[in-house]
Amino acid sequence: MNMKRIRGRHHRAGGGTPRSSNSQTPLNRNHVFDSNGPDLRIRGTAQQLFEKYLQLGRDATGTGDRILAEAYFQHAEHYFRILNAMNQAAQQSQQERNERQMQRQRAYEERRESRGERGGDEHGQDEGDDQPSIESSRSEEAPAEAE
Repeated sequence: MNMKRIRGRHHRAGGGTPRSSNSQTPLNRNHVFDSNGPDLRIRGTAQQLFEKYLQLGRDATGTGDRILAEAYFQHAEHYFRILNAMNQAAQQSQQERNERQMQRQRAYEERRESRGERGGDEHGQDEGDDQPSIESSRSEEAPAEAE
């Protein structure tokens, strides 16, 4: 069997780095895109590319080139959709973070309450102690002063 042929079967293009089969756009706002427009190449974030193609479309409309303007507007719409996807993903992750924070807060409060109920027993204090609490002694003194 030819060894070159075996090695060739498992060789990957791109330096051998595994690539995911899901080729969605990264949802990082700072991701830089390389855009090949109708007649130029632009590099920038989705927001920058959206604004640039929108401006180029307006400029082309002003010069009377409706075909080029439509091409620019279609590119602008593409990056507008990417921005919407990024915003939706950010909102969803923010909502998930808020829910996790609320769950952690509830769990913390439940642990605190359960410790508070057992807290008197852990420190050697019983409910039947003869020493009155500060609150109960204040409430007993208050009516006496009113008379």
